[in-house]
Amino acid sequence: MTNLLILSAGTRNKVVEYCREAMHGEGIVVATDCSPYAPAIYEADACEIVPRIDAPDYMQTIFGIVKKYDIRGCFSLIDPELSLIAKHADELRELGCEPMISPYDLVETCLHKARCAELFKKHGLATAKYYLHPTEFDMDHAQEGVDFPVFVKPEGGSASLDIHVAENHRELDVLFAKQDGLMIQEFMNGQEYGADVYVDMISGKCAAIFLKKKLKMRAGETDKAVSVHDQALFDLIVPFVEAAGFRGEIDIDLFKDGDKWYFSEVNPRFGGGYPHAYACGVDVPSMLLRNLRGEVNPPAAFDYEDGVVMMKYNEVMIRREA
Repeated sequence: MTNLLILSAGTRNKVVEYCREAMHGEGIVVATDCSPYAPAIYEADACEIVPRIDAPDYMQTIFGIVKKYDIRGCFSLIDPELSLIAKHADELRELGCEPMISPYDLVETCLHKARCAELFKKHGLATAKYYLHPTEFDMDHAQEGVDFPVFVKPEGGSASLDIHVAENHRELDVLFAKQDGLMIQEFMNGQEYGADVYVDMISGKCAAIFLKKKLKMRAGETDKAVSVHDQALFDLIVPFVEAAGFRGEIDIDLFKDGDKWYFSEVNPRFGGGYPHAYACGVDVPSMLLRNLRGEVNPPAAFDYEDGVVMMKYNEVMIRREA
């Protein structure tokens, strides 16, 4: 039995459903959350309410769940937990559970925007200019470098929280006076895209890429998008993810300005728009389970259909409180 644990499932019902479908009765899906009002946990075969991830006994609770259900693989759906799981990867493996995540140092790099930008540059990929202090920006601005407007965002933030656009120096100074840990980033005017990428856990080779053109964003997630192909971009992504050492599912944010691709961020987890990829036949849960069974996934074929539109809408789950 290849039992799977999905941590911090929250409202990601579809990911839980897809994993259950991929099981084909050969294992169970267990989902956790710190709240009993997280609807996704009730889509699993079993669920557990756990402490918050910053609780001192959190990992011991997870270890207990791994033993209780004989879990063979796990992954988290929220950024704050990714480093925690990667940091305890060896302890999970000792229990027979493979964390489906990239190495700890790489996860930490992805969760810090400046470090992620340096990773892109190391691999020869274009990315927006950034500055960790207003004086750095002022020097470049004075030399006719990056001009206003600019993005101002937390260097270690996630889910597009606390992102602002500064139109002038006064707004820039006000934002930096209010909050620590900010960075300034060049404003990108190009079209925004997202790539769902799966890197084989065993071979380290890219097993899937799904590219979507973002039509509308809401609360930091893709609300509407359309599937597209771009071989020139695929030729950039494949060597990058393999050489950098990524593993499992990752979500890449990109901009295209003219004919040039700019890499913005990497989220080392399932992105919020993954259901779009699944609907187009990019079955990552099956790839993930294949790896857990010791099988290598074939190289990516990019054989999904263009012009398939995803449009998110609200659903509700009704359950008795008991």
